[in-house]
Parts: sequence; structure tokens; C-alpha cells
Amino acid sequence: MNNPNINILKTDILSDNWYTLKKVTFEQLNTSNVWELVEREAYDRGNGAAILLYHPQNRTLILTRQFRMPSYINGNDDGLLIEVCAGLLDDLNPEECIRKETEEETGYRVTEVLKVMEAYMSPGSVTEKLHFFIARYEATMKIGEGGGLKADHERIDVLEIPFDEAVQMITSGLIQDAKTILLIQYLQINAHLMEKIAV
Repeated sequence: MNNPNINILKTDILSDNWYTLKKVTFEQLNTSNVWELVEREAYDRGNGAAILLYHPQNRTLILTRQFRMPSYINGNDDGLLIEVCAGLLDDLNPEECIRKETEEETGYRVTEVLKVMEAYMSPGSVTEKLHFFIARYEATMKIGEGGGLKADHERIDVLEIPFDEAVQMITSGLIQDAKTILLIQYLQINAHLMEKIAV
């Protein structure tokens, strides 16, 4: 933390039940060169990784569908969201994490993955940074059913969707998950990158 215009005074833990909700009290130097007292809350759940699986010959994607409580209480009728495979890093590096999550959620064991970007998804309130990957897949890489971990109460549907249809699902609102939209649109712009990834 090297911002000379910010001076953190104290951090209070508001909740440490699932992840950590903190209230940070700090001084911020304003445009008049005067220190102002500011309080902000930040939810710390660690960093994560997300991956878009793409079959270049068939022009299909592997996506997931699962219930997301925050979307449900914010008006998503059934609470189900269509998403790319993703998960928290925990103690793994991003590439190790996304390989593990891909196998658990989709049943595919990917060989080569290509990291394409990093991004903060909701920096006004959540500390999480996501590492974004793309990878090629084919039928021979399917080693299980996927569906997530029962111990984590995951009930994940695995979907194979034509790429052009997925693009239209963003426009129509059937895909509303930000990380998924980012990766689909990234691939739409940079389809030539798939040639660099072996299966």
C-alpha cells in the first residue's frame, strides 16, 4: 500500500462468519490538500479464477448453471445464473485453482490454459481480484460428470452452448454474470488466441 494520499487509521471486523467483512477508517487527502476522515466497508473473500472452455472446430462453449442466492434476493426469478467455471484460489496459484475447478464443476480435465487478464469485479465493496483463463476442450477430455462438490452444497448443471448463441444470450439477458460476459466477449475479439492453445 503505497498511496501517499491515503492513511489507514484502523480496521474493524464486522463479520467473520463465512468470509470477512471489514470497516476501514482512513484519512484521504482531498483536492484542497486537506485530510478528510472516511469510512468504507470491504468484503474480503480472497481472490479467484475463471475459465472459458472453447471447442474451435465445433464453435461451442462449456458453461455452468447454478443457484446464486444474492441474485435471487435481488430479483432474479429462479436464482439460476449461467456462468463460466470459476472458484476461489484458497491456497492454490491461479492456474492450479482453475484446473481443479474445471474438473470439479464441468468434468473436463484441461491440458493447456491461457491466462488472458486480471480484473476486480466489484471494487467498491469487494476485495476479490479474478484471474481469467481460456482453454480448448474436446470430448476425450471429459473424465467425469462435474456438478461441483456435494460437501459445498453445489448443484451445478454443465451446459454445452454454441458460441454464437452464447453471444446472443448476453444481448437477450439470459447471461448476466459479469465474468462470463467478459470472457465471451474477449474470445469474440481475440479468437485467434485459440490457435496458441494445444488440446
